This record gives sequence, C-alpha cells and structure tokens, in this order.
Amino acid sequence: MTKPWQQRAEAKRCAIIESIPQKWRLLVDSIPTADEQPDITGPYLHQFLEQREIEITECDATVIIQKTTSGEWSAVEVTEAFCHRAALAHQYLNCLHEFFPEAALEDANRLDAHFKVHQKPTGPLHGLPISLKDQFNIKNTSTTMGYISHIDQPPTTESELVLLLRSLGAVLYCKTSVPTGLMSGETANNIIGYTWNPRNRHLSSGGSSGGEGALLALKGSPLGFGTDIGGSIRVPAAFNGIYGLRTSVGRIPYEGAENSMDGQNTVPSVVGPMAGSVGAVRLAMKSVLGMEPWVYDPGSLPIPWRGEVEERIKGLLCGEAKGKMAFGMFEDDGIMKPHPPILRAVRLVREVLVTLGHEVIDWKPPSHAEGCSLVYDAYTLDAGHDINTQLAASGETPVPQLAWILNLPSKTPKNASEIFALNVSKRRWQKVYMDYWNSTASRTTTGRPVDALICPTTIMAAALPGKHVHPGSTTFVNMLDYSTVTLPVTHVDESVDGVEAEGYDVRDYEGAPVGLQLIGRQYEEEKILVLAEYISAALRGEDANSGHW
Repeated sequence: MTKPWQQRAEAKRCAIIESIPQKWRLLVDSIPTADEQPDITGPYLHQFLEQREIEITECDATVIIQKTTSGEWSAVEVTEAFCHRAALAHQYLNCLHEFFPEAALEDANRLDAHFKVHQKPTGPLHGLPISLKDQFNIKNTSTTMGYISHIDQPPTTESELVLLLRSLGAVLYCKTSVPTGLMSGETANNIIGYTWNPRNRHLSSGGSSGGEGALLALKGSPLGFGTDIGGSIRVPAAFNGIYGLRTSVGRIPYEGAENSMDGQNTVPSVVGPMAGSVGAVRLAMKSVLGMEPWVYDPGSLPIPWRGEVEERIKGLLCGEAKGKMAFGMFEDDGIMKPHPPILRAVRLVREVLVTLGHEVIDWKPPSHAEGCSLVYDAYTLDAGHDINTQLAASGETPVPQLAWILNLPSKTPKNASEIFALNVSKRRWQKVYMDYWNSTASRTTTGRPVDALICPTTIMAAALPGKHVHPGSTTFVNMLDYSTVTLPVTHVDESVDGVEAEGYDVRDYEGAPVGLQLIGRQYEEEKILVLAEYISAALRGEDANSGHW
C-alpha cells in the first residue's frame, strides 16, 4: 500500500538531512529565526567554517580552476569545502533536493589520483564542484521536480550536460530545489517547503532555479546550471545578487533533462550558467561549448564559443578602436510599475553609461502586453494537464504558487490548429519587435541600432512569499529568444528607497539585492557578457575603460 503523500514528503525531507554528514549537521533549535538573523551571508556563515574552507569557498570559480588544474589545490579539499558550505546552506534555506557528498568525494579522489600519475588535469574544469538544478538527471539520484510522485524513481541514464561536465573534470555534488512542476517565480514544494533568500530570509530566492540562486549567493557553489522558460534563471539571479545567463535556444544542451510540459516548443526552456561573476559564467560557456555538444544533443546548434566577438566588443569599449555604444532602456513596461529600488537601479546604470560616454535612448517597443499574452497561451496549451497528472499520481495538495495554472478558465487543451495559429502569432510579434530594434538606428548617433537593452528583471527586489507578480518582466524575452544576462546593481537601502509606492514597504525588502536584465539579440551571449563585465566594473567604481576587469 502506498504511503500517504505527507509521509512520503516527510521521509524525503529527512533523507536529505541524513545525507549530510553528522559533523556538518546543526541542531534545529540552534538555527535562529529569520527575525533573529535575516542575513546569513558572509561573516555569519563563516563561524561554522574552518579558515581553509573560507579561503576556498570565497574564491571565484576562475581562481579555483587555476589552483586545481595546476595541482596547487586538491579536488578533494575543494569539494569537501563546498559540500560543507552547501550543507549549511540547506539547513538554513531549504535549497537542496539531492546531496551526495560521498559520491562527490570519490570522484574528487579519482581526479587527484589522475593528476598525481599524469601531472595534468583531466579537463578545464578539473576539480571544480558544480551544482545543478534538479531537472538534470544523474544516475541513481532522484529527479523529483518537486513532485511527491517522483520520489525514489532515480534515472538509469544521465543528461548530456552531466556527461559533458564529468568529461570536463567537474565534480557534481548536489541538485538544487525547484518549485513543484517548475512553473513559478518562487521556489516552494511539498518536499522541502520554501526556499529562502540568504540575504533576507523573509524573502524568496526566486524560481524556478531558486535553489541554485540561494546556494550560489551563499557561496555553497562556485558555479551552477539552471533553466529558463520565463525568467527561471534571471529571477533567482536578480533576487540573490548573482549573474545568470539566459542563452538562446540550442546553445547549451538540454537533452536528457526532465521538464514540465515536455514537447511544448512554442516557448522552449533553455539551459544557462549561474555564478557570482561574469568570468565564471564565461568559463562555463566556453568549457561546455568546447566539447561540441551538438554532436551529442540533436537540439544543440553548432555554434562554438566566439572569442573574436568578445575581442571586437571589448575593442569598441576600451581598445584602440574605442567608440560610443548605444543602449535602449526602460523603467516601466506599461503593465506594472516597478518598486523604487528597481527604478533607482535603472537610473544608476543609465548614469554610469552616460558618464562613460555612451548613448542611452528610451525604449518604446511593441506592446509587451501582447507578448506576455502569447507566452501565457503557450504555457497553458495543455490546460494544466501535465502538472495535474503528476500531482494526482500522489494525491498531494498543490502549493499556492501553482494556482495560476491549475485554476484556468478552460480545462480543454488546445488543438493542432490553435497551436499552429499561436506559432504564427509568435512569429509575427517577433518580427515586429525585430523591426523596432532595427529602427533605433535612426535614433542613435552611432548610426547602428542599439547594441543592447537594459530593463528591470522584476518589479520588486525579491518577493515576499506568495507575492511574486508580473512574470511578464522576463517572459517577453523568452518569446523573443534573446540572449540575456542578469546584472547585479545594488541593494535595497531604507535610507534612499524609503519612498511611498503602491504595494511597497521598504522595510520588507531591506538588504535585498537589486538586479537588472542586459538583453542582446539571439545568440549574442559573448557580446552581452563583455558588456555585463564592463558595466559591473563601472558600478564597482573601477576604471571600466582600462579593460582590466
């Protein structure tokens, strides 16, 4: 007889805790409440770590691989340090679905043995721990996607990305939390509960790659991979103050990963890296594309990493061929007005770009409301059938964040003719938007269309539980399939953000990160990462024009 879903959820919850070595477990009563300790980043978490662990885990992924590929640091010590920090992160934030430090340390031992014999690394990611969103299949490790019915059904094969990362020398050690069925901007499910924001534990870590966002922000991982169908990389990146790259369709392999509504290809989900620096994101892209994933994944396109594009853009910014660049920018998409900290961030970036000598024009594009409506139609093509089926398999009660897709006015899936019509409407809206982007050449002094677009990622810095609204801030990008990176800009500061606005109280968001979207056209990942690095340097007060970022 199948156990009630509540018992299965509790057993899984306990199993995650039991996967944490006893030496790293905390007494439940010793963990302060969010009121007592809202921010657990930095010095607070350091009290649980050895000095050597702090040294390792505070390093950027680009620094770590210099140490591990040269033999200065062992894969074992690096893996153990991040496993310890990830274990702490989960006990405070509920950010893991799967944790397998023993298997990770075995893999790390093999990497160290290889280096000892051959005096060279196994690949460019040798000894680098990498976290993965729960969707990616790892042999003999469950992929629940937040569903009770998927507990204890481990796959016997691995996602292509997992296989490539192993070949590159990466160490896999955890899979991070997602909302039930993935389709939410907050990470909540009946297994782990709610995934909290490490900078303010009253707030959400975002979704659906919310576990990744929280873990990376707490430096329990130096580099991770998420997926994005409507903002699922960018929202957690913005909420947690990190970088997240929404790649164009087919750039990074998706084959072998699980998904909700698998086969819905009007607005496809994409894979992208998330990390604390642009350099780490670039490292992930270059490493994976260097393995030619299009040979293994029929959905991957044969587009290698294009270093020449990076050099050209960097040259325009600060080289001998330096020239002005043009950016489009908007504060408000005409649907919902962002909170004051978001508006301040947009204005801050505008000021930085103008000070650097670049041009910023107001972006007044085709109706975003129309694009958002088309995205919504794509998400609901099956009238919620897939998610309802998975929930019914265990009888679990849906979390409130699923109400939007479970309480649709129509329970009838769209037929083939309706899907065809939607795809035509999508193509037409894409064309209208493309034409608008091209038309900006007549408004810039460069004689070119704008080089990139900058706008809010969400209307709030981070959501209060149950309060994430207006996914249209990000979904319009998915309809266009534009390459987009989330750019950390500032933090909510009561002294400057304490102004009155509808539905906003600055005290709810104190300390929360504020991030914006930097948007390029399709397959412009190289370009937007250079721009993100440049703007980030300026925001830090560095000499961005020096080119030494």
